[in-house]
Amino acid sequence: MSFELLAPAEMGEADRLAIEAGPLDGYGLMCRAGAAVAAEILRRYPAAPRIHVLCGPGNNGGDGYVVARLLRQTGVDVAVWALGNPRDGSDAARAAKDCQIAPGKLSVLSLLGDELIVDALFGAGLSKPLDGDAAKAIAKVSDAGCKVVAIDLPSGVSGDSGAVLGSAFRADLTVTFFRKKPGHLLHAGRARCGETIVADIGISSRVLDTIRPATFENGPALWSQVFPSPSGEAHKYSRGHVGVFSGGPSSTGAARLSAMAAQRAGAGAVTVLSEPASVAVNAAHLTSIILRNVEGLDEVRAFLEERKPGALVFGPGLGTRPKVADFALELLDAARGRVGTIVFDADALTVFASCRDELAKAARQPDAPKIVLTPHEGEFKRLFPDIAADAGLSKLSGARQAAELIGGVVIYKGPDTVIAAPDGRAAINSNGVPWLATAGSGDVLAGIVAGLAAQGMPVFEAAAAGVWIHAEAAGRFGPGLIAEDLPAATIPVVRDILAKQSALRSGA
Repeated sequence: MSFELLAPAEMGEADRLAIEAGPLDGYGLMCRAGAAVAAEILRRYPAAPRIHVLCGPGNNGGDGYVVARLLRQTGVDVAVWALGNPRDGSDAARAAKDCQIAPGKLSVLSLLGDELIVDALFGAGLSKPLDGDAAKAIAKVSDAGCKVVAIDLPSGVSGDSGAVLGSAFRADLTVTFFRKKPGHLLHAGRARCGETIVADIGISSRVLDTIRPATFENGPALWSQVFPSPSGEAHKYSRGHVGVFSGGPSSTGAARLSAMAAQRAGAGAVTVLSEPASVAVNAAHLTSIILRNVEGLDEVRAFLEERKPGALVFGPGLGTRPKVADFALELLDAARGRVGTIVFDADALTVFASCRDELAKAARQPDAPKIVLTPHEGEFKRLFPDIAADAGLSKLSGARQAAELIGGVVIYKGPDTVIAAPDGRAAINSNGVPWLATAGSGDVLAGIVAGLAAQGMPVFEAAAAGVWIHAEAAGRFGPGLIAEDLPAATIPVVRDILAKQSALRSGA
């Protein structure tokens, strides 16, 4: 699987590099793109009574003219509707001339309702809201209930952000080329794309060596090579030890969810760190998970020195009193040189809103643990109000800025979860399912990430893997999922990852 995502500007650079390297020129790439779209249409919609190809003035429109020409050559009833004329001497102008189907004006587009629309107006390069005849055409298509095949990206969707610019087509199928764009995965673009297919049009992957993309579609191809697999000589502590801080007597469940998830992610030992008032409640529910009574930072520091856990989870069920923030900052200092990663989740994210700068400073101290923050949209707005207030930022850009500001990995949760690292790398998750919208789901995610990080997985990859496993487990389980189901639901997902990893290593 090709997991790199290219912004529209990067895709333009890929085209340029491919043309420079040959053997295809720009028109050759355009013809390859049009042929890929035409082939999908003939395969999926062989009975379409009529196909309307809507062509813009740029290269996306040029692709459309190629599609129309090839479909007409197979005997399909094709109509072409143009929004302006291609620039003289351009590849699109050549495609329009070779098409030899006289286009009508887009402003007079008429539809019956059972016809197929090919959207070749703008694709991923659009940077301003759609209006005028293009917006009217979108409304006509929607009112008629026609099926839509979009070339590259549904017109009206930003390739950079996934935002709908004014109005946009809702495609049943989107055919893009070489690599997906962020707009294919970020909402609301993802919902507008329907099924997305990436077609090979002859651009070599070697162009990526020059472009050096830093945005990826999250999945095993991104991180499976560093996914932890225990050796034959492993013992429970060498497999990774996770410490999870518990809340008060009436708020202990969240920590236990995190602890169980860390175990299922492969951590060999998990300890719930419980204040004295909660020990009895936790003891009644824990079996294979270790329970340790801690009262104050000195006892926590003793645990860190004695057991040297690879990762900690701090936040679930702890409450939002100011002393929680103070303790978190003290914990970061106490963990220096002793703990590899701390996952801050749930209540920790709320209390950090009052001391974000102190958190960022603590995270940058020598030997400080790597930190992971897991905000959903509301928590992100509280923790990063300055970033969230910038309406011009995409979710991808906002997550990147937050990760750089805080000096740690940010998992910006939602149906299009973005995982961002302070070095600029980011991954967009694409397997999210609505079953995850259930209380306690985030606590499980925090535990999975901590469990992977404790086993030595690099923190960005651990965060990305945790997000994917969490969503994949929920998707396989389906309706009826509650948070208590999730730790066990990860078992077949992790098994499949390890099985594929082993097969690749053995050359099977």
